[in-house]
Amino acid sequence: MTVSPTSKGTVPFGPHRTWYRVTGDLGVAAPALVAVHGGPGSTHDYLVGLARFAELGWPVVHYDQLGNGGSTHLPDRGADFWTPSLFLDELANLLARLEIRDYVLFGQSWGGLLAARHAAARPPGLRGLVVANAPASYPLWLREMKVLRDQLPAGVDDTLRRHEAAGTTDSREYFEAMMVFYNRHVCRLTPWPREFMATFMEIYNDPTVYYTMNGPSEFHVVGSLRDWGVVDCLPDIAVPTLLISGRHDEATPATVQPYQDLIPDVRWALFEESSHIPHLEEPERFTAVLTEFLTELGR
Repeated sequence: MTVSPTSKGTVPFGPHRTWYRVTGDLGVAAPALVAVHGGPGSTHDYLVGLARFAELGWPVVHYDQLGNGGSTHLPDRGADFWTPSLFLDELANLLARLEIRDYVLFGQSWGGLLAARHAAARPPGLRGLVVANAPASYPLWLREMKVLRDQLPAGVDDTLRRHEAAGTTDSREYFEAMMVFYNRHVCRLTPWPREFMATFMEIYNDPTVYYTMNGPSEFHVVGSLRDWGVVDCLPDIAVPTLLISGRHDEATPATVQPYQDLIPDVRWALFEESSHIPHLEEPERFTAVLTEFLTELGR
């Protein structure tokens, strides 16, 4: 059951607006848990369950990154506008506007790379970092995507590649073949949880950011992020870090390994029954793992 927010609204970000919701009291002594969602071009919806941590004493902040959800949509902007720097600036602006001085970042998927890059700059208020289901670079991600695609049932990858080569990734046949991969490596629950479906539909309601930066699917990354990563900055992260991934995750262990190897203070929790969203696939263990990490950080 979702915990009701304490406040919701938008903050200015240049000429645009960033939508946010706060659950709990930002004035308490405990650091805020700030959720940075995936995509890019996703929304906060599939992470809304993190709000329950407010009941355990940590105020929780969700927001929709620019271009999606409740934030300003800019469907006419191109790749020169949609950059990692834009979203790093948006995150810093949100923290400043909400006067969040002590916080833990929870970055999921693309949000994990964004959170890692933010943490590497050593902002003074950051107390801890959670990198969930995130590759350390997109070249590494693409290498592992080939491994996972090669393991799909006979004919599925052939169908995907035929449409990718023809530029017909918007076809029904491509979608159905894509879902074979998604049901193995993105969400293994049947049916998909309502909050995850909400995010999935939001991407397709306005795919500007996702298509521009990522591409038409999780495994066909042909957008501006295809050569981007955070491996270079991982040794600069100076806060305790929790890595989360699923045994069946599209973010395979090989894509997560650089975080383990390069961040000085790091631990890794692997969820055996999960793919890309352990917080929904194994919620009880997820809550226990994150609660333990937050408790050890102190208040």
